[in-house]
Amino acid sequence: MIVGVVDIGTNSMRLLIASEQGDIGRWVEVTGLGKGVDATGELSAQGIQRSIEAFERFATLMAQHDVVRRDAIATSASRDARNREEFFDEAERALGVRPRVISGDAEAAYAYAGAVSDPDDDSVVSDIGGGSTEFVSSNGSISVDIGSVRLSDRHLGRLPPGDSHVRSAVELIRELFEPVTVRMGDRLIGVAGTWTSLSAISQDLAEYDREAVHGHVLGLGPLHSVVSELSTLSLEETAAIPSLDPARAPVILAGGLIALEVMELLEVEEAHVSEKDTLDGLAAELLDLR
Repeated sequence: MIVGVVDIGTNSMRLLIASEQGDIGRWVEVTGLGKGVDATGELSAQGIQRSIEAFERFATLMAQHDVVRRDAIATSASRDARNREEFFDEAERALGVRPRVISGDAEAAYAYAGAVSDPDDDSVVSDIGGGSTEFVSSNGSISVDIGSVRLSDRHLGRLPPGDSHVRSAVELIRELFEPVTVRMGDRLIGVAGTWTSLSAISQDLAEYDREAVHGHVLGLGPLHSVVSELSTLSLEETAAIPSLDPARAPVILAGGLIALEVMELLEVEEAHVSEKDTLDGLAAELLDLR
């Protein structure tokens, strides 16, 4: 059986097509769906249009690969938007399945199931999205309402942002992370676009390479260097980084600041970066592999 699963994030739309034998293909399109939702309470018309266009391409891919079962989940931006049902009406027409909003805890559970295949693994998984950040382990999960898009909208809208804006952003992350209590296990696993992009930049890859990123150990020192460099770059200079999707340029600094605070909170010196994440957990559920 072949399944197709779609993750409707705050910043990016992602598709995984898979079977019991493994991945058939992965696609991602950064549409900025949730940009400005903090201020307006609604998904923007432009973000919706870009996302629907991505869904139409995803539907074509699913048809080409003879997908039998499909599912679509929506996360932080859709949870917060007043006009999500109107967006879901259009998404359903494009995808052939109606998206379903999932909680931060459910999002974390899917991420953990995707990243951790060994039941004896005692890792903590960090999923930094556009609107929220999840911490999840075998003991439970915590979702915090701060992500790369939300933080950029609040404090880092113009690049380079200046020291005072960076300080304000860090203060906000620390304030929101203050109630988080996570028992650190064997290792920290970082999943999703922020962690994978930071890994690629740290490795100075000539272009994004999933094989080079998956399993890469990103040290705290190298991450500090990447974030320090990003904080000095304009939007155009950030977009010109060879291994970075230019569409992620407006929010990657914010994601880097969150990643640093995740490592500081957990008191770890390294993060193991994984290409396996929420989509893999959702696909495994559809394939009855969980």
